[in-house]
Amino acid sequence: MQFKDSVIIAAPRARVWEFFTDPHAVGACAPGLESLEVLVPDEKFQVEGSVGFGAVQVHFVAQVEWLEMEEPERAKMKAHGTAPGSALDAVASLELRESSESETELIWSADVTVSGTIASLASRMMGSVTKKLAGAFFNCAKREIEG
Repeated sequence: MQFKDSVIIAAPRARVWEFFTDPHAVGACAPGLESLEVLVPDEKFQVEGSVGFGAVQVHFVAQVEWLEMEEPERAKMKAHGTAPGSALDAVASLELRESSESETELIWSADVTVSGTIASLASRMMGSVTKKLAGAFFNCAKREIEG
């Protein structure tokens, strides 16, 4: 599955960059996140959480690794996660464009592959659930950055 969107944030690009490259700041807005541990600063972290697909609640563990960081313009990360009988692989990227001195356009994309039990149980709901979670995440991030 591929997802992409953009959001305008009323803050300078440097501030938006700082937020989105700080795992703890981002984690505070991640729906369902239960724990976050930095394994290698500025390189790798691990998260645990849960997400619901209708009546199916899934607990997962994932490792996230930065692949590219070109401050303050773009970043790319990959994630590999597991849940009972299932796996998730994702590559996500963000690009920051200065709209003005006080506004930044964040353009994001994610390519997500889910396999196993979750893929078969929740395949029809996955797209809408992912869009809902992304919307909640970016609304929270925008509030946090804009203050």
